Parts: sequence; C-alpha cells; structure tokens
Amino acid sequence: MKSAYELALERLAKSDPEAATPLTGAQKTRLAEIDKIYAGKIAEREIFLKQQLDAVLSAGEPDEVEKIRRQLAGERARLEEEREAEKDRVRQGQG
Repeated sequence: MKSAYELALERLAKSDPEAATPLTGAQKTRLAEIDKIYAGKIAEREIFLKQQLDAVLSAGEPDEVEKIRRQLAGERARLEEEREAEKDRVRQGQG
C-alpha cells in the first residue's frame, strides 16, 4: 500500500510533469547561492531603511515613519519576488 504522501506526489506528477523532475546538484547549488544573495540584499535594505526610520523617529515626524515602514515592506516583497522568479528560472533549467 502507498502512503498518502506517495499518492499526493503521484497526483502532482500527473498534473505538472515538470514539478516531479528532480533537481541536479548544480541547480541545488545555484538555488542556495540565490538565497544567500537575496538574504544579503534584503538585510542591506533593512539596515539602511531602519537607520532612516530611527532618524525620523528621533526627529518626531510620524508621517515619514509610516512612509519608511511601507517602503521597507514593499522593498522586502519586491526582493522576495525577484528571488522566487530567479529560482523558478533555475528550476526550469534556464539559469
């Protein structure tokens, strides 16, 4: 008898044949590199924007505080989307 996990993997393979293709060692390495690169980019932006946020908080500008917080959230989301798009290209064999 097959486990529920094995049955789910079979259904997934039937619905999306590319998803069932195992990754090569080079692809796994590249995916790890992409994660490191984007983790660094996200950290860099967070540090920069948090410094700006601290300066604005000390100056007592509440409108600017919210603007910087929205910018921080937006940039984080953008970088995460870029990371996932690049990882998808690698998974598809294009990177």
